[in-house]
Amino acid sequence: MAHWYESAVDRRIREAREQGEFDNLPGTGKPLSDHGREYDEDWWIKDWLQREGAGSGVLPPTLALRREVEDLPAAVDRLRSEEAVRDLVAEVNERIRKARVGLLDGPAVLLPPRDPDEVVRGWRERRSA
Repeated sequence: MAHWYESAVDRRIREAREQGEFDNLPGTGKPLSDHGREYDEDWWIKDWLQREGAGSGVLPPTLALRREVEDLPAAVDRLRSEEAVRDLVAEVNERIRKARVGLLDGPAVLLPPRDPDEVVRGWRERRSA
């Protein structure tokens, strides 16, 4: 005789179904919104942007951080002192640290911290040119 095992999750789902908690849910009987489309690995980012109002130019904090790191040379070039450059790099590195441990919303970030000495060296070179 075979024994049937029902996990706690399966039991809760079965009970909810029996009580009609899944009846008349929005979208019941309708196809999924992306049915028939090609798979997009960034589907969840696009979905999030749409839900949060992509028209307002909102980016998840981790994506905004990636853009900020890309634009770091231009940002430091607007600064007047080495101390200000180092302060900005420290702020960016702190946000990178938070993103790497999951304290910022958005897709995972694998950005390495920026080397303040290297950023200052580039800032000096561009200023002297």
